[in-house]
Amino acid sequence: MIKILLAGFTGSMGQKAINLINNNDDMQLSGVYAPHCTEDHAKYNLSNEVNIYNSLNQITDNFDVWVDFTQPDAVYENTKFAIEHNIHPVIGTSGMSDEHQKELISLSKDKQVGGIIAPNFGLSAVLLMKFAGEAAKYFPDAEVIEMHHQDKKDAPSGTALNTAKIIGQNRDNSAVSDDETKDNLSGSRGGTYDGVHVHAVRLPGYVAHEQVLFGGAGEALTLRQDSFDRGSFMKGVKVAIQKVSDLDHLVIGLENIL
Repeated sequence: MIKILLAGFTGSMGQKAINLINNNDDMQLSGVYAPHCTEDHAKYNLSNEVNIYNSLNQITDNFDVWVDFTQPDAVYENTKFAIEHNIHPVIGTSGMSDEHQKELISLSKDKQVGGIIAPNFGLSAVLLMKFAGEAAKYFPDAEVIEMHHQDKKDAPSGTALNTAKIIGQNRDNSAVSDDETKDNLSGSRGGTYDGVHVHAVRLPGYVAHEQVLFGGAGEALTLRQDSFDRGSFMKGVKVAIQKVSDLDHLVIGLENIL
C-alpha cells in the first residue's frame, strides 16, 4: 500500500487526484496539505481518517509519496521538505526555476530519494515533446504556442518551457535562420527560452493545449496536443505514483518512467 500525502488538494487537479487515489486499491490517501484550509472533510471528498495539515511543521507522520498540485511560489519548499523527509515527490506544479530544480536534484542524489517533476502528466503532451525533439533535428526554426485556462498562475507553462528546452537541445543552432523582425508592439513575439519563441494564451474555455510550429524551405510542420479534461492527466499521475520509488534521484519529465 502506497501512503500518499497530497498537497494542494483543494484545487481542481487536487480533487481529481483524490478521486484517483481513492479508486486504486494499492494507494492510500493518508494526509493532505494546504495552508489556511479548514478541516472540512466532507467538503473536499475526504474520509475522516485523512489528516489535514495547514503547515509543513505539522507533518510528522511517515508517507511514501508526496503529490503536489500547489502554487509556483510554494512548490520549491514543498519538494525540498519531501526529499529531506525521505518522501518521494511527484510534482505537477509548474513555475519552479531551473536553479531550484538543479538544487533539488543535487539534494535528492545526496539523500538517495527518487522523485519526479512532470511539466505535464498528459500522455499526449509527453509525446508532443518527444516528437518535437525529433523534428528539431531537421527543422531548427520553431516557435511554441501554449493555451491554458484563465486561472493558471504561471505563464508560459512548464510544458512550453520544457518543449523549448528540448528543441534547443536537439537542433543545430547554427542552422537557425536570422530573425530580423521588428517588434511594433513589445512582447508581440512572446518570450524566448533557449532561443525559441514561446507564446502564452490565457482564456476562459481552454484547459491545456500546445502547438509547436516548425518552418523550413517551402514547407512547414505543426505538432499539436489538446487536453480537454483534467481527468486525462490522472493516467500519468497514477504511473508516477506507482513507479517513483524505483528512482534514486529526482528526474524531470514523465518520459523518464514510462
